[in-house]
Amino acid sequence: MARGERAPVAIRNGEPIVAGTELPVAEVVRACQARSVDIGLAELAMPEIDRASLEPVLAYCAERRCKGENATCPGCRLRTEQLGLQTLDDFITWHAEIKFTASGLTLRGRGTQAMTADSLEVLAKTWAGEEYWFWARRVLRKLRHGIRRAHLGGALPVSGGALPVFILVRPQLADNIGMVARALANFALDELRLVEPRDGWPNEKARIAASGANFVVDGAQAFVTLAEAVADLSWVAATSARQRDLAKPVLTPEQAASEMQRRMADGQRCGILFGPERNGLETEEVANADALVMAPVNPNFASLNLAQAVLLVGYEWMKLSGAGTLGRVTTYEEPVEPGLRTRGSPPASKRDVLGFFEHLEAELEAKDYFKSPEKRPSMVQNMRTMFTRMGATEQEIRTLRGIVKALVQPRRSGRDSP
Repeated sequence: MARGERAPVAIRNGEPIVAGTELPVAEVVRACQARSVDIGLAELAMPEIDRASLEPVLAYCAERRCKGENATCPGCRLRTEQLGLQTLDDFITWHAEIKFTASGLTLRGRGTQAMTADSLEVLAKTWAGEEYWFWARRVLRKLRHGIRRAHLGGALPVSGGALPVFILVRPQLADNIGMVARALANFALDELRLVEPRDGWPNEKARIAASGANFVVDGAQAFVTLAEAVADLSWVAATSARQRDLAKPVLTPEQAASEMQRRMADGQRCGILFGPERNGLETEEVANADALVMAPVNPNFASLNLAQAVLLVGYEWMKLSGAGTLGRVTTYEEPVEPGLRTRGSPPASKRDVLGFFEHLEAELEAKDYFKSPEKRPSMVQNMRTMFTRMGATEQEIRTLRGIVKALVQPRRSGRDSP
């Protein structure tokens, strides 16, 4: 924010509001997300807020600056996290009472807040709050770049800065262009340019092959010459599986992504070229590029299809940006971290593990499993080593103890005999 520029958001009672108004930031984001930007602003009917003043407000929310100011909006997931409410039970307990418009049901807690929800079913799905910052990013993208899709699948990528341009030179199949669009969408990239597409442009086959990444297809630009396609770029890399007799830097996809990120941080625009499916880029086209990009592949089978080549570079770009997640993340699905998933059960304590060992060994002793007294210590040691190696959770130890108990207890009466 420039010196002397008024902050776009003020804090009132721990809640972000648009500076100079009494309008909550969450209300602005919600209105513009539910409709278009212009319709949302019209419905808010606040002359202090127009398209120009809206952008810094959206950026405040999109970048989650509220966390640094210890201020959150009611209904936002950040508010729920700030209050330490991890379950629906916690949420209910935090309130004094919750009433429902669909029934006479009232839930009472130990807090001071009261609220009304549509129904218990709706509350169970929405209590954790909405990701307003994600909505703000989408609205910000529409405000800056317009809507590139209408009534179509897919979603606009969320970007924290400038993105590289991907240029397909003389692509032969519209289906391949669609698959490239899908690969770009996987990694939050959306600027696609085409040079002399053989089957013409636009092309419905590309939309079909994009499998929902229609916003990339709709935003793709077609150019007559490569020179026109790269005219506004300051650094361009060319991909190839063939060695070229050119004095030129050779980069891996990872190094190319790093180089583009470095240059774009300095305000440069960067792009990467991909050649036709059959023979790739001509040597003259590679010669005009600033660097050559070659992927480490099987030397006896080095050819990649167009979408695969784009995907490799896109993957390396997202790895460096740190914006990706392991798999899908939705309102009800948290990001997954690498490593063992324990499904919410903490690692078992040594008390629990040793208790299981004693239980198991006592039952085995009762069944005369340890027939050789001199071998018993080594047998116990091997069993304990085996179970310790699994790194069991509390729930898994309870399950193992339940299995031992079920095996040694006599069959309960009333069950049919086999």
